[in-house]
Amino acid sequence: MSELLLAARKFTRRVDEATPADRDRAVDALRAVAILGVVLGHWFVTALVPGGDGALHTASPLRDMPWLAPISWLFQTLAVFFLVGGHVATKSYAAARERGQTYGQWLRARLTRLFRPVAAVLALWSAASAALLLSGVPLATVHTLGKLALSPMWFLLVFAGLTALTPLVTRVNPLWPLAVVLHVDLIRFGFGGPSWLGWVNVAAGWLVPYTLGAAWTRGELTRRSGRVLLVGGAAATAGLVAFAGYPASMVGVPGAAVSNLNPPTLAAVAFGLAQCGLALLLRERLRVWMRRPAAWAAVALVNLSAMTVFLWHQTALMAVTATALPAGPLPGLHTAPDSLAWVAARAAWLPVFGVGLAVCWAAFRTYEQGGRRASRGGTRVVRVRRAPVRPGGRTEVRAARHG
Repeated sequence: MSELLLAARKFTRRVDEATPADRDRAVDALRAVAILGVVLGHWFVTALVPGGDGALHTASPLRDMPWLAPISWLFQTLAVFFLVGGHVATKSYAAARERGQTYGQWLRARLTRLFRPVAAVLALWSAASAALLLSGVPLATVHTLGKLALSPMWFLLVFAGLTALTPLVTRVNPLWPLAVVLHVDLIRFGFGGPSWLGWVNVAAGWLVPYTLGAAWTRGELTRRSGRVLLVGGAAATAGLVAFAGYPASMVGVPGAAVSNLNPPTLAAVAFGLAQCGLALLLRERLRVWMRRPAAWAAVALVNLSAMTVFLWHQTALMAVTATALPAGPLPGLHTAPDSLAWVAARAAWLPVFGVGLAVCWAAFRTYEQGGRRASRGGTRVVRVRRAPVRPGGRTEVRAARHG
């Protein structure tokens, strides 16, 4: 045990020493918080319950226990993804232009590294779906599992689209896409407009934090800006929920007439503004915290595997759930999420989901890292560099052999 601790301390120290002095570690910390928030949020509010037809169906504790809505306030952190993404993409594009890269070269590099890990997910689930159907698993179960596994893809498509628009949105005032969201919701909910109009907000809604990230790069977001966003966004969200009929949950609830997230509503965007404000206010504290080698090494490793974690966390949940099916209906795993006992039992399952995710990480992380493997033997030097790859870029820890 002492040898392991010594090795861990040595590794964290080397990661810390190899990090450039001008790197803004708060950006990586915010990205890691956003990633872990999404993972824990999905694990808390997504249940797979056997139905009377023998198939597995998704269920959510938020449907039977709506007073648990504050859980969604803690773990719905997508706005922070787009805030960091807009910030780093804007810096990356400016740096690429200084190096003489064309727009096409810059975009191709970013999108190639963004979508590279997706191939493994698509390949595995295509094969798994075919195998399940051939083995007699109900089509409804295969549809449920496939939908959960591939649901993170929508985020990548939206983020890729905004990334492609980076040169155009670097100077866009966030009030413009916010105004689009406001008018779309006004037409939908105030004047009985068509529901399909809400899908305009998929682009406009996430463009709000993305353009805030660009404003951050330009140095326009101060602590005062953070306070205004936090207080104003929180007040607007509370008013929309209390007086305009928006759901209190910031994630979708099965069976609900309106979802704040699918597509994004004005309430979700206002809530995202509050999150962005809090993120901006926490920058200095995060920079101080990230001076600790252990904390920084943990954040660096999360960023290194961010896409793997993001793409495979639902698969880990489903693998644990399916593996335990022969043991009978287990509380918090196969039972209906309709009581506090279920919430407590689900919390106890979170470490098991973590083990499942660790297995997925070990199996598929090389797709995210381009197939590079640490060299064996000899002296290894750990380098940490910025490589803008996914929502807001990524931190890459590379092991290179010398001598």
